[in-house]
Amino acid sequence: MAFEEVKNKLGFGCMRLKMVDDKVDYDEFNRMIDAFIGEGFNYFDTAHGYIDGKSETAIRDCLVSRYKREDYILADKLSEWYFEKEEDILPLFESQLKLCGVEYFDFYLFHCMTGASYPKHKNCHSFQIVEQLKKEGKIKHIAMSFHDTADVLDMILTEQPSIEAVQLQFNYLDYDDPGVQSKACYDVAVKHGKKVIVMEPVRGGFLANLPEKAAKVFDELKGGSYASYALRYAASFPEVFMVLSGMGSMDMMNDNINTFKNFVPLNKEELRATDSAREIIREVIQVPCTKCNYCTEVCPKNIPIPELFVSYNKVMSAKITVGEGKSALPTDKGAATDCIKCGKCEGVCPQKIEIKRHIEKIANW
Repeated sequence: MAFEEVKNKLGFGCMRLKMVDDKVDYDEFNRMIDAFIGEGFNYFDTAHGYIDGKSETAIRDCLVSRYKREDYILADKLSEWYFEKEEDILPLFESQLKLCGVEYFDFYLFHCMTGASYPKHKNCHSFQIVEQLKKEGKIKHIAMSFHDTADVLDMILTEQPSIEAVQLQFNYLDYDDPGVQSKACYDVAVKHGKKVIVMEPVRGGFLANLPEKAAKVFDELKGGSYASYALRYAASFPEVFMVLSGMGSMDMMNDNINTFKNFVPLNKEELRATDSAREIIREVIQVPCTKCNYCTEVCPKNIPIPELFVSYNKVMSAKITVGEGKSALPTDKGAATDCIKCGKCEGVCPQKIEIKRHIEKIANW
């Protein structure tokens, strides 16, 4: 399998774009796109629900309308929470093409696949539908983003050989985590001859804003930003062909471009530093939320769950008081006390967080 169209390992994840008044900041996005493509990068990643649907249209308005189709690689996804039956899939796909303003996707991924969601895809024949779309030229490559155990991944790849690449949560914090199983899933993908796309290499920004003790480990190396070490860690694995970064500002973009323009894998000393940082972080981390916002997409009470967890983590690590944590929470959305414990959020959480339990703690502040 060859993905020669992809020019570099750095991919632009369009899930955390800069917002102004609940709208994507098009001026900033345009500048970021121009810098990204201008430096020789070309892979863009989106999904139907990113930023409440604004990611796809922002790509249409800021990328597709301003560049030739051969100038960029575009990946989109089939999310199981946007279809109920087989007949829903093709209209959803066609709407995604229209929203993005393109006639085909370079990569189309089965989104957030788990052992629980896999039967729905099989029952709705989504694999056969996507394979047919590839035959028709509307998809170039079939892939899958995956959030479950290595044995589940092994089963799916055995049953669905048309999948060409697997998108995995992969970073130095989750590498040997028994819940995420980054290394074990990577090994399964390699066993099946699949290339790996990395998501959450900086773990939702957490590995760019380290606890003080962990930060000192990298400060002593004097070799770049904390985010650069995380990105280089992921990109150092041989079967990783793409590392997605959810860049929300030009500062992030410039730092990431500098990291990948003259990419150098981590050396032994730097790898030891990631091992040390991992152990330090695990001593202080509270709720391992990556702010993917899948939970907010299904919450019937519009509770901004990731924002609650940001405040919760700061309170629990004694960075702010409970009062400051309360005042930092948004007032125009649902509150923790509105939670009806329906569990929909936990059903889509890639990190398998006990969301209801933590929200109850916040509700009792």
